Amino acid sequence: MSHMLKGIGASRGAAVGTALVIKERPADVQEKRTDPIDPKTELAGFENAVQTFCAKTEKMAQKLDETGASGEILRGHILMLKDPFMLSQITEQIQNKISAVDAVTATCNMFAEIFAAADDELTRQRAADVQDIKTRLIHILNGEEETDLSDLPENTVLVVGELTPSMTAGMDSAHVCAIVTEKGGKTSHCAILARAMRIPAVLSAAGVTESIQTGDLVAVNGGTGEVQIAPDAQTVAAFEKLKAEFAEKEAVLQQFKGKPTVTADGKVKELFANIGSDRDVQEAMENDAEGIGLFRTEFLFMDRNALPTEEEQFSAYRAAVTGLKGKPLIIRTLDIGGDKEIPYLGLKKEENPFLGFRAVRYCLQNTDVFKTQLRAILRASAFGDIRIMLPLVTCVEEVENAKALLHAVQEELIAEKIEFNKEIPIGVMIETPAACLIADLLSRQVDFFSIGTNDLTQYIMAADRGNADVEYLYSVYQPAVLRGIQHIIACAKEAGIPAGMCGEAAADPYLIPLLVAFGLDEFSVSSNAVLEVREQISRWTVDAAHEIADKALALQTEQQVREYLKTVV
Repeated sequence: MSHMLKGIGASRGAAVGTALVIKERPADVQEKRTDPIDPKTELAGFENAVQTFCAKTEKMAQKLDETGASGEILRGHILMLKDPFMLSQITEQIQNKISAVDAVTATCNMFAEIFAAADDELTRQRAADVQDIKTRLIHILNGEEETDLSDLPENTVLVVGELTPSMTAGMDSAHVCAIVTEKGGKTSHCAILARAMRIPAVLSAAGVTESIQTGDLVAVNGGTGEVQIAPDAQTVAAFEKLKAEFAEKEAVLQQFKGKPTVTADGKVKELFANIGSDRDVQEAMENDAEGIGLFRTEFLFMDRNALPTEEEQFSAYRAAVTGLKGKPLIIRTLDIGGDKEIPYLGLKKEENPFLGFRAVRYCLQNTDVFKTQLRAILRASAFGDIRIMLPLVTCVEEVENAKALLHAVQEELIAEKIEFNKEIPIGVMIETPAACLIADLLSRQVDFFSIGTNDLTQYIMAADRGNADVEYLYSVYQPAVLRGIQHIIACAKEAGIPAGMCGEAAADPYLIPLLVAFGLDEFSVSSNAVLEVREQISRWTVDAAHEIADKALALQTEQQVREYLKTVV
């Protein structure tokens, strides 16, 4: 009997193949040890396991590099495990007569919880990396074999609870036609790797390892998130047709690699990528981004129990900008606060964290934290084109105070004879109604704007984006939000500074004609959307875009706007 499951379409494409279901044994079952624990033996075992882990992981990373995907994600696992804080936590527990397996379990679970509590999707996905490290270390400590996916039959649909980066690295990717998992989101490393390998993937499909049996025929649509079990002949034919259409579309997009981003009538735009770590630069470069429009620096502060040092921050910023080979890097200063849990900062619980002590507000009150970050950014600016961006600005004083701090740090560096870019551009994220209403005043203070549509929509509509009951209000097609975006870009134009956009809306095909009409200069999108956005921009002349924008802005409701745009795009 054919039936359908639904998940998140995380890597586009369609396929029909034979299922191979993999059920991972849980690795964090508490050990039942009767013999007394000898810390010395346990420590030696742990140190051995770390060496084995690092050697195996580097081998896997090289293998991934050879398949055309990037091994950087796995090299990140080595860096995570070698983090002095993580190592000291595990070692300390072993010295307190806790077995190596239990110490690894407890420490990794603690890190995973910190990550999972983050507001930012990219950071939340790091929890899966920590779990991968934990599972693999415990298998090594227990002398168990890891799941072997290196030799698979042709047209295999891999069905698994969670596809970890280490599994992906060892996978016989030529014979995997699709991936279906129970866990993981669009920005998970499994999704990133599946897209890099051009394998259709549906993630977070509840209960798939139970409802699909090894040997079942399965049809997968990585665009819509549909998974058909035991499809009939008609469905198989429809999926085969889809597969051919996807391949054709992919070939079209590949033609936009290495090309400038221009409208149909030759107006040049900038097309950047958003990243959450210096390790994501490679994926952005592989997808032909022209720079980085948003580097979220929170990840540097998340997986630890003390502030990152200036040196640690400097090396991450330098690695990112040198990896860009001359392309620009816009670094958003620490966007932390009530809604992003960082236990060691000791932030008090707030009634309304989204309206509370966060982002630039926190930084201007904690100038030591802010100055350390600004010093690291300025020092890295000697190595490439770095720009600074302030989040959640609501008034001119915030910009003036941040600039005064920046100036003080520059004076310190000059006195210490340390190189930096003395003309470093400074910009603001426009993501509050306040910033939108005084965009003309802010435009005289800064070198560029970047519109954060995710927060801007939430604040303009006074609708918490995480609250399902008010979700119907949270839409960028709301006339209020569109007017706000138009006004912000007009103020930037008036002042002669570039306006960018780094929220989800920058990659929305229905909005692209409006953004072209409004005169947006820079689109910053997730790496895997770069070629698609370049292709979309190439379809519109400025005149045609204006015609659509005028009609859309004359409409009165969100539904009218959305339905109208669907008919013309």
